[in-house]
Amino acid sequence: MENLKIGVVGSGTMGRGIAQVAATAGHQVVVYDKDPQALQQAHNFVERILHRQAEKGRMTHQQATAILNRIYWADTFNSLSDCQLIIEAIIENLEVKKAVFQQLEALVNSTTILATNTSSLSVTSIAAACQIPQRVIGIHFFNPAPLMKLVEIAPALQTDASIRDQCVAMLHNWGKIVVVTKDTPGFIVNRVARPFYSEALRIYEEGIADIATIDWAMTALGGFRMGPFTLMDFIGNDVNYAVTESTWRAFFHEPRYKPSFTQKRFVEAGWLGRKTGRGYYHYDDNAPAPQPKRDEQLGKCILQRIRTMLINEAADALFWGVASAQDIDLAMTTGVNYPKGLLAWSDELGIQTCVKTMDQLYEEYREDRYRCSPLLRRMARKGEKFFEKQR
Repeated sequence: MENLKIGVVGSGTMGRGIAQVAATAGHQVVVYDKDPQALQQAHNFVERILHRQAEKGRMTHQQATAILNRIYWADTFNSLSDCQLIIEAIIENLEVKKAVFQQLEALVNSTTILATNTSSLSVTSIAAACQIPQRVIGIHFFNPAPLMKLVEIAPALQTDASIRDQCVAMLHNWGKIVVVTKDTPGFIVNRVARPFYSEALRIYEEGIADIATIDWAMTALGGFRMGPFTLMDFIGNDVNYAVTESTWRAFFHEPRYKPSFTQKRFVEAGWLGRKTGRGYYHYDDNAPAPQPKRDEQLGKCILQRIRTMLINEAADALFWGVASAQDIDLAMTTGVNYPKGLLAWSDELGIQTCVKTMDQLYEEYREDRYRCSPLLRRMARKGEKFFEKQR
């Protein structure tokens, strides 16, 4: 898939980032947005980023200019007509996306690959809106696309295997780390990561520990780069809540993904995190930083509970064939920078220990939220591991 002309629909944060990645890989890129002002802002942003890279010595000014010159910013839809691959990166609304794909299909060649950057919507449903559904695929970049190495490839039920393989090879050539996921809500990362937020919120709501202490336990004792509340404030509580709620609905109200009233109230209050100056923490210059209770025993309990819930979710994703064990662990270490792959971590801790922790939680609460994955229980019984040590 060398020398392809790449189209990008949408010039927002994801669209402009994907355009920069494709142009850096040497492709001619057309970015379409119906809003000329949005296009100009995107152009200015990418230009600023590239020249900053040049000033830092990461590329020459000539290289930066060449990359920028490979991107054409278009406010006419017909500009996409001769692209061989088009990646849609617009609002997470299924009906809107379907309409865009139908418009694209009426415009482009029958061999053009049509991709969606959706993070949680059904790729199969988008493909079903098209006359040639087998050329539709999910290519989910992470934000910011130029910096984040991971890309999730999510073939629709209808996607031709050759299209999947072409996209995997192309993204490897772009220098990305690629994982292949089944088309299920949240794919790998947004599904498996849910307990990092939801269980932290649950521990807080129960009054077991305050926000700063939970974050301290996960960073100081667990090795995570950010605690769950710091990360939610960074992402935006509105964004994080919306993903949680959509995942919960998409899984037919599965208890493991049930949203938190605490987060809902924070969203209603407009306490969205860093972007509003207040979330779980205050972000004005004069606000004192809350101090955690550095109780190691309490911290270990918090870490064990959240980490085990994450491991259980990863095991369940493997149980249901969402992705391979290798891709699940790769996705979590590169997509959300977890200190270890969750399945490898369970091998290290002992799968029997993880099953015991899940059973203790279920015994305490009697909620389906805490049911142990059948795969974990089966492996514990057989004394198996996810990864056998290399000799």
